[in-house]
Amino acid sequence: MRFAETIGARLILAVTLSTSVIFAGMLGFNHLRSRALIETEVANSAHYLALASANRVEAALSTTARVVEITARQLEQDQINDPRVDPASDRSVRQMLQRTLENNPEIYGTTIAFEPVGSAGAARLHAPYAYRDGAEIKTVQLEAAYDYRVQDWYQIPRELERAGWSEPYFDEGGGNTLMATYSVPFYAGSGATRRLMGVVTADISLDWLAQTIGAIKVLDSGYAFLLSRNGSIVTHPVTDHVMNESIFSLAEAADDTALREVGRRMLRGESGFVPYRGLAGAPARLYYGPIPAAGWSLAIVFPERELFAGIRELTLTVAAIGLLGILLIVLVVVLIARSITRPLHSLAIAAGRMRNGDFDVQLPAQTAHDEVGDLSRAFAAMNRDLQIHIRDLVATTSAKERIEGELSIAHDIQMSILPKMLPPFPHREEFSLFAVIEPAKEVGGDFYDFFQLDDDHLCLVVADVSGKGVPASLFMAVTKTLIKATARMDLSPAEILSRVNDQMARDNDQSMFVTVFCAVLDLRDGALVYTNAGHNPPLLIPRQGPPHYFPKTRQLVIGAVEDYPYQAETMRLTPGDRLLLYTDGVTEAMNLQDELYDEQRLLAVCNELQGEPIFDLVKGTVASIKAFAGTAPQSDDITLMAIEYRGRPSVS
Repeated sequence: MRFAETIGARLILAVTLSTSVIFAGMLGFNHLRSRALIETEVANSAHYLALASANRVEAALSTTARVVEITARQLEQDQINDPRVDPASDRSVRQMLQRTLENNPEIYGTTIAFEPVGSAGAARLHAPYAYRDGAEIKTVQLEAAYDYRVQDWYQIPRELERAGWSEPYFDEGGGNTLMATYSVPFYAGSGATRRLMGVVTADISLDWLAQTIGAIKVLDSGYAFLLSRNGSIVTHPVTDHVMNESIFSLAEAADDTALREVGRRMLRGESGFVPYRGLAGAPARLYYGPIPAAGWSLAIVFPERELFAGIRELTLTVAAIGLLGILLIVLVVVLIARSITRPLHSLAIAAGRMRNGDFDVQLPAQTAHDEVGDLSRAFAAMNRDLQIHIRDLVATTSAKERIEGELSIAHDIQMSILPKMLPPFPHREEFSLFAVIEPAKEVGGDFYDFFQLDDDHLCLVVADVSGKGVPASLFMAVTKTLIKATARMDLSPAEILSRVNDQMARDNDQSMFVTVFCAVLDLRDGALVYTNAGHNPPLLIPRQGPPHYFPKTRQLVIGAVEDYPYQAETMRLTPGDRLLLYTDGVTEAMNLQDELYDEQRLLAVCNELQGEPIFDLVKGTVASIKAFAGTAPQSDDITLMAIEYRGRPSVS
């Protein structure tokens, strides 16, 4: 015996596996629980970090917005003269721009862009622009660089008549840098005389935003980035992404539907903590939250490798300690297994010799009163009982084989008394007939028979004996013999069955009975005289029209009571009409769900096979029954007989 097949090996394997599974489960639960706690803690920390960072940006943006709004209100209150015609007003405007930059270091540049005057062709533009150039503050005229009327920072607040932040853009000819602009329109007059004077702006440099966002410390390699209200990337560690990509273009390039959904939520001003692929596709966690002042959204990326580094180290340490503990447990189990299996080994050798037929083997003596000693004594008693049982089994097997042989012979004999030539009477063109029988056991109680009473009359019989097995087969043989011996041309089916019934019921001590359908068909004109003694109603399949059952009759089964007055009934078949005779093993066949095949299913199958030849009609019906029953055992004998009346052949 190989070591892997021994009790000791299985004991060691079982203890090792169970211990390992329990430890692995505890380790996995601890790891997952720790990750969940850290994720919760990081989500809270990320929320406060993002909130603090957003507040810094929000404060700068809000301050910038307030400065611009104050400037606009001051211009409206002072009602300054048009600087295009008043040099004093122009100097005042430039001084105002200079002071704005001096007092607000977060503002990169500012302008007061006046609404053009004059006709469209000769409109006079005027927009002095002050901006930072290192430590200096310089001033240029924007109208000299471009037509500011088509710029978003001027056109949108002018048309919408409200303040707002522009999308980030590169101000070529003005500040010559990437920036976002807050614009406020200002007016002269009020009511019906109110008219637009111009737009006051202040610019935030994206370099300043990038420095502010870049100052957010996120572990060792984490980072933050900023999205505009349209999803464009305003700041990012990858400088090529800035103003060249949006969160949706990154999602499209990576085919990442989850990132696309995150982008939608960010633009809706929502916040959340979700899985994310960081730089180079490294797994990370992303926290995002809004910056309401500009409609922007701030995102902070936490690399998973750094986020869960402590958990990994702790898990590996605990795993190493657990592995050492499992090895110690295995060593203890090996020592215990050896002490148990050593006496069992000698007992297994003796049992192996017994398995090979050596029942005189000497079992090892056991004086111990433990389980091994009890097992050895039980083996000795079993050896004695086994020798007695084998002698009895040899005798029983011999008797069983003899019975099975006799049942096989009985089956052959029973099948031999049934008509075997199918189709029968090949020289007769007036009809075609085919039958099949499948006993549920070696022998059964169903039978069919057909024989000519004379040249013009054919007798048809289908019967089913109560019960199964040998008694039913003997009763079946007697019934079939009596019917065939009794049938004569001068007797109707009712008279035939009455005489058979009297003989069967007279000495029927076992109270057995048989259901019989007996009919005589006149081959000249199709007249059918029949008697149904408690049997299933046959199925008429006309040449034209749907199949239907014979009317049900209430006549007694054969063998129950003597002197029962059976009645005959008549009908006429036309050429092409068919009869299907069967036993209850057909309609009462059951599947694994204990559902019956039933008469309606049989009717439907015959309707489908109505135009098929007689052979195919019978075989197709049997196939339908077997398909319905599936793997369920056959509960009763199945017998089918079909006849087609063709009529007398025409004489040419």
